[in-house]
Amino acid sequence: MQTAIHSIAGVPVTPTMIGGEIPLIDVADYLAGKPGAAERAAAELRFAFEHVGFYYLAGHGVARKMIDDTYAAAARFHAQPIDAKLAVKVDEHNIGYMPIASEAPRNAAAQGKKPSQNEAYFLRRERPADDPDVLSGRRFHAPNKWPADLPGFRETTLAYIATLEALCQRLVKLYALALDLPESFFDRCFAKPHMILRMSRYPLIDGNDESVESLVPHTDSGFMTLLPPNKVPGLSILLPDGRWMDAPGVEDAFVVNGGDILHRWTNERFLSTPHRVRNVSGQIRYAIPFFCDPDHDTMVECLLSCRSVARPAKYPPIKFGDYALWFAAQRYSHMAKVPVRSEDEIAPGARATSRWQG
Repeated sequence: MQTAIHSIAGVPVTPTMIGGEIPLIDVADYLAGKPGAAERAAAELRFAFEHVGFYYLAGHGVARKMIDDTYAAAARFHAQPIDAKLAVKVDEHNIGYMPIASEAPRNAAAQGKKPSQNEAYFLRRERPADDPDVLSGRRFHAPNKWPADLPGFRETTLAYIATLEALCQRLVKLYALALDLPESFFDRCFAKPHMILRMSRYPLIDGNDESVESLVPHTDSGFMTLLPPNKVPGLSILLPDGRWMDAPGVEDAFVVNGGDILHRWTNERFLSTPHRVRNVSGQIRYAIPFFCDPDHDTMVECLLSCRSVARPAKYPPIKFGDYALWFAAQRYSHMAKVPVRSEDEIAPGARATSRWQG
C-alpha cells in the first residue's frame, strides 16, 4: 500500500506501508553515501513520526548472524538457574537481572494491570573500573554485571551493542534532516550515547485475562528504540485512531520507535506511541530491544524548528539524565524509592505518566 507523497529539500517520497499503517524505510543507499538518499530517507522518517511513531528499518547492514547470536545469548542467560541470575541482580543503576515483579509498578497500577510477565537482563555501556563516572558513582554509569559461567556471552553482547551504537550514530543525522535541522545537529549529544540492551524472556500468558500483559502498555523514555526481527510475535502498537495493531514481522527489518524525550524535544511534533507485548504465541518469546539516547548531560529543550508564535514550547528544558532517572522510578519497583525531581519540575506529559488506559 502506498501513501501520499512527502518531500524534504524538494525530494518527493512515497513511503511503502507495512500492514497499511507503518512505513518501511530502507537506508541502504543512505549508508552507502548515494546522492539524495539522505533526503529521501529523512522524508520517510518525518512521515513515520508525524503519523505513527514507528517504522520498519531495512538496509541497516546488521548481519543476521549477529542478531541470531544475540537472541541465542539471551536464551542462554535466562536458561541459567535462578541463583546464577540473582547473583547479578539488578541494582540502583538498572544494570543486571530483573525477575518478574511481585507488585505492579506505578505505570502498571495506573492502568489496573498486574505486573508485566517478563524477566529481563540489562546491559549498558561497558566501563572500566577506573572510569571517572564509575569512581564518582554517577547514576546509570556503573560497570556491567556479567554472568560467571557463560563463555562467549560477553563478547557476543558487546559486539552487538557496538554495532547498533554505530548504526544509531548514522541514523540521528536523518532525524536532524527530518526536523529541518543541520545534518550534524544531534552528533554532539550522540558522540557517546546513553545505551541499554535489554534481554527479555516472556513466558506464556492467558490471552483471556485482560489484567495480565507480557509488558504492560507504555511509551519508551528516550530517543530511539530498535527491535530486531523476531520470529515469535507479540508486539502490539496503539495506532493514532485508538486501534491496537499486532506488528507484522518483516524479514530482516528492525522495528524502530521514538520515546518521550523525542516527543518532548520536538514539541510533540514527533510521536511517542504506546505499545505492549502479549505473548500468546504458544512458545517462550525472547526480545533484545536496544535503546539509544543522548548523553546524560544533554539539555533537552524545544527545538527551534518545532516551535512558533502559534505553537510555543510545551515543556521546560531538562537534562536527559534527570528525565531518565524520573522515568525509571515510575517503571521499575526496585527504583521506586530513588529520589527524583518532582513531577512538576519534570512536566512529563500525559503519555509519560500513562494516565491513558490500554
